[in-house]
Amino acid sequence: MLKHRLITAGILILIVIVTLFLLRLIGFSLVNLAVCMLSAWEWGRLAGITCKKQRIYLAIICGLLLVLMMLTVPAYIPLITAWQVKYTLWVSLAWWLTALLLVSYYPRSATLWRKSRHMRLAFGILTIFPFFWGMLTLRQYHYEINYFTGAWWLFYVMVLVCSVDSGSYMFGRALGRHKLAPKVSPNKTWEGIIGGIVTSTVIAWFFNKYAPLEATPITLIICSSGAVLASIIGDLTESMFKREAGIKDSSHLIPGHGGILDRIDSLTAAVPVFACLMLLVFYVI
Repeated sequence: MLKHRLITAGILILIVIVTLFLLRLIGFSLVNLAVCMLSAWEWGRLAGITCKKQRIYLAIICGLLLVLMMLTVPAYIPLITAWQVKYTLWVSLAWWLTALLLVSYYPRSATLWRKSRHMRLAFGILTIFPFFWGMLTLRQYHYEINYFTGAWWLFYVMVLVCSVDSGSYMFGRALGRHKLAPKVSPNKTWEGIIGGIVTSTVIAWFFNKYAPLEATPITLIICSSGAVLASIIGDLTESMFKREAGIKDSSHLIPGHGGILDRIDSLTAAVPVFACLMLLVFYVI
């Protein structure tokens, strides 16, 4: 089992690197779109849709809506200047703050949405759509000036989130005593989260020193801190919805790793929050 997980993880890392650094923007957009459509298909289970055909329709509708949004954005302007993208990223900030409250007060908060499939589907839209635009906006960052600039920013966020997850797991296993959110995710501890934050801080320092990231240290610290905290909320939020749906994994698309959402749950929050802070709050453009 561990061998299969490691092999799959290695393949996924290779795919991510190729997608970020070798694909042109159109190719990256198509891969991003496919990931979001598969995520929508998986979210159908979290929303209580058991019919596979309906979940396929949900994925198709999600893809069509994202394509329509892309078609409404003029091709000659940076994505971050389009009102569709701006509002989506701002809404993402509000959604993840709301998700923090839902997680903090779970299971009492579930009485507000437990019986409403439409609300759970709306939560999926608020999760997937900003993630799509956050990924695309960061990848397009300074694209005409330097093809790799946006790729480095996205790679940085992904490594940052991965370091939080890995650090939380290792420190939690070794030192974990105090539960973070026992009713949502019993295995997560405060010691693990603190260890994850320390690990991500080291990664942020390393990237700031050696990677071509164009931002002042204070801006990078604030945006990175926001992304790290958002990633923790994203992880807990998906755990909450999976617990409510009575499932362990969002799907079995990735051998040994569960589903797409199981792998990008932290990124669905971290990417749009980081993009919003960096490009809309601090105007690093």
